[in-house]
This record gives sequence, structure tokens and C-alpha cells, in this order.
Amino acid sequence: MSGETILLIDDDATLCELLTSYLQTAGYRMVAAPNGPGGLRLAAETTPDLVVLDVMMPGMTGWEVCERLRGKDALPGRHDPIPIIMLTAKSEELDKLRGFRLGVDDYVSKPFSFAELAARVGAVLNRARSIPASTHTLTSGDLTIDFDGHHVTLRGQSLELTPTEFHLLETLTRHAHRTVPTEKLLVEAWGPEYAGEIEHVKHYIWTLRKKIEADPGNPKHILTERGFGYRFE
Repeated sequence: MSGETILLIDDDATLCELLTSYLQTAGYRMVAAPNGPGGLRLAAETTPDLVVLDVMMPGMTGWEVCERLRGKDALPGRHDPIPIIMLTAKSEELDKLRGFRLGVDDYVSKPFSFAELAARVGAVLNRARSIPASTHTLTSGDLTIDFDGHHVTLRGQSLELTPTEFHLLETLTRHAHRTVPTEKLLVEAWGPEYAGEIEHVKHYIWTLRKKIEADPGNPKHILTERGFGYRFE
């Protein structure tokens, strides 16, 4: 039993009730809200370990809630970005791209099985609480990575990386100066349940580059070996 707190924000009362029961059985402490404002209040009150957030809600959409949760001081007492899994009835690429740009950690399209979502919840939480294999500080040019503190700075300025972005960066640095095949990177950084979903890697490489590279279009740290994978220099 993990005991971690999950906040579910969805206006579908039946889904909330069933999913809450299922995840409680899996060992999680569940809190739920039927709308965005209620979800933001619960997030501030409970400081959950992960948020499962529906996109299509009346009033305040999931995108707006996500932006608020990603804002500074959104969750008192929590200094690192909270992991977020988005739920949506849509599967259009533009929706996924929007989620990736907002720093969403995973994206599950409805309809989905509860077992699938539970597996994704476990994988995202594992990335958020994982202890990096590297236990030191790495400096490359104006980029500094503190693996122990899960902290990254660029030119002395602190960067806000999501758990997924940091885990991807840690995985790349563990293989520094060696090209990591995309599928291998996917399995190591996300987990075996993500096998085949190479778009995850492409999108998060881009969001990571936008944060750590002076010029994301001409990267110096994360290089692409076309048709094969990525390399950290």
C-alpha cells in the first residue's frame, strides 16, 4: 500500500465514484472534486502527490486548472511541480501537444480501463519519487544539475522541471556522450508500460530543450541522432 494522495478532478460523478473506489483499493488516499475551482481548493488544502485531471469540464477547463497548478505558490508547502495526468475524450494530436507544452506528465484518452490508469498513476509516481542513480552535481557549461536535490539551474537561475522532465534529463545524463535509442530511452525514463509510445520522447525532448538550452533550435546539450535516438553532451 502506497498511502499517497491522489486528487481526482472530473465532472463525471459516476466515473469519480468508481475510479475513487478502484484507486483506494490499490492503496491510494483519494480526494475528488467535480470542477476546477473545487479542485484547486482541494489541491491547496491537501497538497496531493498527483492530480488526475479531466480536460472537458464546464466553467473552468482542465487546461486552465493545469496552468493554475503549474503556477508559483499554487500549492503551499510544495516547491516542486506536482505530477499531473490529463484525462480527455479527445485523441487529437493538438490536444496532446497542448498538454505536453503545459508540462503534463501523462495523457490518457477516454475510454480507458481503470487498470491502465492505475498503471500510469504508479509509473508517474515512481518517476516523481525515484532516487537518481547519479548522486552528485553535474555542470555542463552554464547548466548545473543537482541530482540529490532534483534541482536544475541555467546561468544561475533555477529551472522548474516536472518530475517527468527531470527523470528524462537524469536518464540522458546517465548515458552521457552515448546515443540512447529512442525505445530504450522510453522504457528507462517512462517504464515498460509505455513501450511503443515514442511521441512521448519527442515531445518531452522538445519541452526539456526549451528549458535548458539557450537556443532550443540549435541545442548544445541534448543532441538528436536522426533515426536512432538522443545523446547528452
